[in-house]
Amino acid sequence: MALADLLSSFLPTVYAEEEQHEEQPEEPVEEVEEEEPEDPKEAIMEECGNSKECASLKHHLEECAERVENGSHEDCIEEFFHFMHCADACAAPKVFEATV
Repeated sequence: MALADLLSSFLPTVYAEEEQHEEQPEEPVEEVEEEEPEDPKEAIMEECGNSKECASLKHHLEECAERVENGSHEDCIEEFFHFMHCADACAAPKVFEATV
């Protein structure tokens, strides 16, 4: 009798088997699409950009953009920032009020 035969008489032989995973069919999940409320910021910013408080800054920005289109080598960053600062200052309280 071999050593393997002697051990197998005392200890049972266990074979590794693949685990079987039962795949459950996926249930279709109905996604409810909620409409997001419209962001009022864009309309308020446009309104403020066209206001009389920001009119002169918008005019300077448009003049600068026209010069650049005609071949000037300047940029209009300063004019843009001044205009956006004015529009933001005008729009911030209105946007806050509209979202609260």
